[in-house]
Amino acid sequence: MLSYLLRRLVISVPVLLAIIIVSFFLMRFAPGGPFDREKAFPPAIEKNLRARYHLDEPLAAQCLRYLGGLATGDLGASMKYPDLTVAEIIAQSLPVSMVLGLLALAIALAAGLPAGIIGAVRKGAWPDHATMTLSMLGISVPTLVIGPLLILAFSFGLAVFPSGGWGGAGQLVLPSLTLSAPFAAYIARLARSGMLDALSRDYIRTARAKGLSEMKVVLRHAIREALLPVISFVGPAAAAVMTGSVVVEKIFDVPGMGRHFVNGALNRDYPLVLGCVIVYSILIVIFNLAVDLGYGILDVRVKYD
Repeated sequence: MLSYLLRRLVISVPVLLAIIIVSFFLMRFAPGGPFDREKAFPPAIEKNLRARYHLDEPLAAQCLRYLGGLATGDLGASMKYPDLTVAEIIAQSLPVSMVLGLLALAIALAAGLPAGIIGAVRKGAWPDHATMTLSMLGISVPTLVIGPLLILAFSFGLAVFPSGGWGGAGQLVLPSLTLSAPFAAYIARLARSGMLDALSRDYIRTARAKGLSEMKVVLRHAIREALLPVISFVGPAAAAVMTGSVVVEKIFDVPGMGRHFVNGALNRDYPLVLGCVIVYSILIVIFNLAVDLGYGILDVRVKYD
C-alpha cells in the first residue's frame, strides 16, 4: 500500500501543475482586468501598478514567474488587499471554512446515513417515503432559502441561536445546518440505493437462509458495500465544504475562504483566485486518495498492487 500511496502522490504533482497553469491562463483571458474601475486610473498610475504586479510582462514570463514563486512557497500578493499576501488571507480564512465544513459534513453523515439505510431496509414503508421526501426537499431547496428560514425560526422566532457572526459555539449551529442540508440529502439517497443493491446480493440471501437476524445481516454484511457510493461522494464533497460556501458565509457573515474566492474572481485578483484554486485542488487530491484507501478497507475485493 505504501508504494501505491507514493505512486499516487507522484502522479498528483503534474495534475496539480496542469490545474495551476490552466487556471492561470483562464484568469488572464477572462474579460476585464484587476484595475478596471468605474473611474479609471490615470495612465501613469495604472502603468506603475501593472509593473508592480508584473502584468506588463508576456503571459509566458508571468506564468513562469508565478510557478517559480510557488516553488518557494510564495503565493503572491493580493491585488485587492495590498497590505496582505495571499498566504495570509488563506491562513486567516481557511481554518474558519474547515471548521464549518467539518461540522456540516459530520451533521450530514449523522443524518443522511441512518435515514438512507433505514429507508432501504423498510422499502415501501413510511420511513422510506419520509426519507425520500426529505432528501428531495434538501436537494431542491437551495441554501439561499434554507438559511433565512432557519434565521427566522431560531433567531427571530425562538431566539435560540444568533443570526450571524463567528467566534461562539452558538454561531456555528445555523450555518452548519444550512450547509449540511443538501449534503445530507445526497448521502441519504446514495446510502439507500447502495443498501438496496447490497441487500439483493447472493451472499445476503445466504446469510438470511442461515438464520441471521435482519439487523445482523445489515450491520455485518450489507453495510460495507452500501457505504461505497457514499464514500465516493464524501471525498469531493469534503473538499467543497471545507473551502467554503459563499452563499452560507454571506448569509451568516462567516469570514471564510469562499467569500474571498468569489470576491477575488469578481475583482480579477489573480493571485488570490489562484491561491484558492491551489488549496481546493490539493484537498481534492487528498480526499480522493482517502476515498481510494476507504474502498480498500470496505471492499476486500479491492487490492493495491
